[in-house]
Amino acid sequence: EAIQPAIDLAIEAGIPVISYDRLIEDDRTFYITFDNVCVGRLIASIVRQAQPEGNFVILKGDPSDANVGFLRQGMEDVIGAAVAGGTITIVGEANADGWSPQSAFTAMEKILADNNNAVDAVLAQNDGIAGAVIEALEAQGMSIPVGGQDGDPAALNRVARGTQTVSVWKNNRELGKAAGKVAGLLADGVAPDRVPDAIRFTGGDKGLTYTAILLNPTPITKDNLDLVIKADQITRADACAGALPDVAGCN
Repeated sequence: EAIQPAIDLAIEAGIPVISYDRLIEDDRTFYITFDNVCVGRLIASIVRQAQPEGNFVILKGDPSDANVGFLRQGMEDVIGAAVAGGTITIVGEANADGWSPQSAFTAMEKILADNNNAVDAVLAQNDGIAGAVIEALEAQGMSIPVGGQDGDPAALNRVARGTQTVSVWKNNRELGKAAGKVAGLLADGVAPDRVPDAIRFTGGDKGLTYTAILLNPTPITKDNLDLVIKADQITRADACAGALPDVAGCN
């Protein structure tokens, strides 16, 4: 909302605008990000592989961020039928204002107290929230499957140590390259719908349809942690500190 006057001025001057990784709800912009619905699916599917049924908690990001809805949609794609069928029960769902780990920690503490610690898995919408969840669980002597996203170094080490089940990695180098390529094409006068790999994407609170590129994310588990080490997302020493013996890249 705050940037809308700038968007208006740019469009009026004939300058293309790219909405980079955060949705600006103006369909005159070109939206480029990772497929956050897919991120939600990956978090839920990998956690569900580890914990197929039981009491689940969903901890979401800031309610003003459109990505929260996309992530939640992807999670619902995976667990919705199981919730309807009664094999999975959502015993707590909350937002972390500002994506704040402290807000997530407080929410998780309350959910644990309200359910007498009867929680079997947690779907967290980013790694900061996942870390706060794990801290709250450890305070209760609990270790259960927890999923997150971003490929944060601390989260990747938690994956290696076995306290976090998955961190879905969005390689920002690839996002930056794609955005640079699109910017060059738009500046040269290429129509948005003629940009290679562009799709039509509908989403956000206004339900608008955008020309967009959605890149594919990569789920990182203990079985492929070597991918982020090879990509220089994290050093081997930082990734593998205290790692379990069967972690890829840490042997």
